[in-house]
Amino acid sequence: MGGNVFGQIFRVTTAGESHGPANVVIIDGCPPGLPLGVEDLAPELARRRPGQSRLVTQRREADEPEILSGVFEGETTGTSLAILIRNEDPRSRDYAEIAEKYRPGHADYTYDAKYGRRDPRGGGRSSARETVARVAAGAVAKKLLAVELGARIVGYVRQIGDVVAEIADPAAVTLAAVEALPDGSPNLVRCPDPARAAEMVALIDRVRKEQDSIGGVAEIVATGVPAGLGEPVFDKLRADLGKALFSLPAVLGVETGIGFACATRRGSENNDAFFTEATASGARVVRTRSNRHGGMLGGISSGMPIVLRAAVKPTSSLPREQETVTRAGEPTTIRTGGRHDPCLLPRFVPMAEAMVALVLADHWLRHRAQRGR
Repeated sequence: MGGNVFGQIFRVTTAGESHGPANVVIIDGCPPGLPLGVEDLAPELARRRPGQSRLVTQRREADEPEILSGVFEGETTGTSLAILIRNEDPRSRDYAEIAEKYRPGHADYTYDAKYGRRDPRGGGRSSARETVARVAAGAVAKKLLAVELGARIVGYVRQIGDVVAEIADPAAVTLAAVEALPDGSPNLVRCPDPARAAEMVALIDRVRKEQDSIGGVAEIVATGVPAGLGEPVFDKLRADLGKALFSLPAVLGVETGIGFACATRRGSENNDAFFTEATASGARVVRTRSNRHGGMLGGISSGMPIVLRAAVKPTSSLPREQETVTRAGEPTTIRTGGRHDPCLLPRFVPMAEAMVALVLADHWLRHRAQRGR
């Protein structure tokens, strides 16, 4: 009932808050024998880590994972995996004012409405800090999908404000192009279009200096996913992926394939024509000549790349004065202190990848249980 559990076979349970001692995730259903160590988790957590550049929150967290159970001699045992990530740099004094004031755009009021109380330190459980546990779990799911299916999941920033990247083939984008620019320097915004990336950096710098924030769009692409994953009706793969992305903080919209662009098309323009092609083994597989359906038909994977986009709102915490009310309903104003991202997109990418990985791992295990392969 608490809404802290996700998945059916590959099942994760998370706990933790922004300024508590730590965040933890327990993973049930991971098959035994998967090679796994902190070295598999650390790179994903580093991509999400605060303080990684001037464009993100300057909270300093090492985010070093501790595997407490479920791994022996470098392989999963099949029992519950428990992973802990400690909070090392909370600064609770920055949030003294909001204990009695509601921050516009935040969950302060709705948590009070639901529970009758809340933890105001950094937003408590509603803070995006909780996603560190999801990213750790997603790293395990990614490893499982890569080992068993050869699948990969790559996310990147498609848009920030009115700056939109030009991506000719989403399935061809590599992690290397997302993480580094052609000259080898860090890609601070995780946009694989270098020219647009520079414009995005300039835009974020500008809104930060204006004591404001900016939103954008992330695109996530999963390749190597076989046809047949997903369930009819209520557990459609598209529906579960949508829920996964909507469960992340600040997501206000999700689309797959061409998404809302389908509204202006005719059926003859929207359908993806089928054909067959030979694999390396000589077997013939069904493919489509285009991928407007985003890799899912009838809620089941088609074998084509799965393509999703998430619209992420601007950071709600602003140092500029905003109108609000107190917990008693009295009108007042607020300036939100603390350390916050002027744009959520650069750190959102690994969070989105993690949630997509969790859904695909769960559906692959469900498919294997049903079909025996």
